[in-house]
Amino acid sequence: MDELLDSYLDCPEMRELWQQYVIGAKTLITNLDSKTVYLHVVTYLTITPWYNILKDYLLIVFLYQFLKSGLYNVKAYGIIGYPRHILRQGSRSMVKWLLSSRLMRSTVEKEVSKARASIEHDLILNNDCLLDFPTLPKKGLREDHIIEELDILQDVLPHTDWEEGKVSGAVYHGGEDLIRLQSIAFEKYSVANQLHPDVFPAVRKMEAEVVSMTLNMFNAPIDEGACGTTTSGGTESLLLACLSAKMYGLKHHGITEPEMIVPVTAHAGFNKAAYYFGIKMHHVPVDPKTYQVDLHKMEKYINGNTVLLVGSVPNFPHGINDDVEGLGKLAQKHNLRLHIDCCLGSFIVAFMEKAGFQNVPIFDFRIPGVTSISCDTHKYGFAPKGSSIIMYRNEDLRMHQYFIEADWVGGLYGSPTLAGSRPGALVVGCWATMVKFGEDGYIESCRSIIEAARKLRRYIEEEIPALQIIGDPQFSVISFTSKKLDVYELSDRLSKSGWHLNTLQNPPALHLAVTRPSVAAIDSLCQLLSSTVQDMLNDPDAKPSADGTSALYGVAGSVKTAGVADQLIVAFLDTLYKLTPGNNNTK
Repeated sequence: MDELLDSYLDCPEMRELWQQYVIGAKTLITNLDSKTVYLHVVTYLTITPWYNILKDYLLIVFLYQFLKSGLYNVKAYGIIGYPRHILRQGSRSMVKWLLSSRLMRSTVEKEVSKARASIEHDLILNNDCLLDFPTLPKKGLREDHIIEELDILQDVLPHTDWEEGKVSGAVYHGGEDLIRLQSIAFEKYSVANQLHPDVFPAVRKMEAEVVSMTLNMFNAPIDEGACGTTTSGGTESLLLACLSAKMYGLKHHGITEPEMIVPVTAHAGFNKAAYYFGIKMHHVPVDPKTYQVDLHKMEKYINGNTVLLVGSVPNFPHGINDDVEGLGKLAQKHNLRLHIDCCLGSFIVAFMEKAGFQNVPIFDFRIPGVTSISCDTHKYGFAPKGSSIIMYRNEDLRMHQYFIEADWVGGLYGSPTLAGSRPGALVVGCWATMVKFGEDGYIESCRSIIEAARKLRRYIEEEIPALQIIGDPQFSVISFTSKKLDVYELSDRLSKSGWHLNTLQNPPALHLAVTRPSVAAIDSLCQLLSSTVQDMLNDPDAKPSADGTSALYGVAGSVKTAGVADQLIVAFLDTLYKLTPGNNNTK
């Protein structure tokens, strides 16, 4: 409460009102002695009916909570910002109500149906030579037939030329030799399950070594108890970091209504964790120039229920690193947990210093306030998909992500992550990948990817003035926006030319996460960007593409149906599980 008042009184007007209140209160107290106060209290308790005492108590509690909540919101949003926040929330609710009302419902449904049809057209691909299996075949197919069908599926359904590097992120390909090694590893351990280390002791050994190698990459104090676990991917790593913080806050500080504070640029996996685990989420704006989280505003959101602060190195949308040193000081000042999301940066950010790049910001366990870090080994570590690491400064933090049940009739049960059974073959493939690449291999990979990303950045800055780089990206992700043209239409035109970049919003932008296959294709992207932008500038009245793109990260590409984005995302997800229509070929 004192911290809330301190921040509240930063405003001169509020400080003057508070001082007048204090003077008045002191005058009143001065004129009262302890005997007088005691007599008032006894008289009140003696002559007041119990139900009136209860009402007065409830009123005092209500007023206290109301005042506390009001002070916190004024502290977090500001005296002017808080009414704006209320107005914005009210406007959103009003828009949702209006769109679901009879007045607008038919129009909205018509637009959503058109978008759904476009999504299904783009995703549900068909070919008459393909077999369909909506039910089990009466007799199983021979192996040669299955292999033939797999080849046909690979050849006849059009797909992005990821082999040529024309896609942002998505495929972190380590080379054909590595694919063969991973396939051999998978075959040898295809039945292995990390749930049973007694049955598969080799898998347990390799998993422990994968965690240890990654901890060393991020300068974890292993001699002081630094530890971690493998997970199924970046999202699970983020979920576990949030779960650990929630349970740590409950058991060590008695926090029953946990809250976490994250930048608006943090990965949507944190929103997912808040949704799954009942954690209240506060999104902090970024500095409009640097696109790093605003630390001053972040501190305003801190209260007695805060269990976790978050930073990214780099963030997914713009490839910008938050000020981790500043975040660390903030976490230490308020005795809070701090998670740094390095899922995307992974083996790039970990090896930049060794690759010879200058002025690399410190972001890992060398900063005292950092308590956990996530790193995707299946991104720039080139491990098989379904592989990530969550790291903690000590075992107590890790223990709070565990699930333990000692009274189950099926025996003693414990699992370190969200899953029970886990595919041991994936962690074996990760281990094989890491020991094959070695430190030198990852350093060289880091160097080539960063140089390619910076080449793209320089070209846009020097040769395409209609596009603006967002922030000061130092890593593998380059994001750009435009004040002169529709970047979503630019995305559609690039897609038709074979390049698939990620679409962003607030502000509208595109980004490329450079991968190893992208390195050799950067020159062609630069030329295509230049010519496509020039074409759009030469013909500003051209109609945008009718079949806009759809993206997984909160954007509906060129589809102009504001207010129903959630319905479009549902339509996209529903489409993933729809069968191919009109083809009943079977053998």
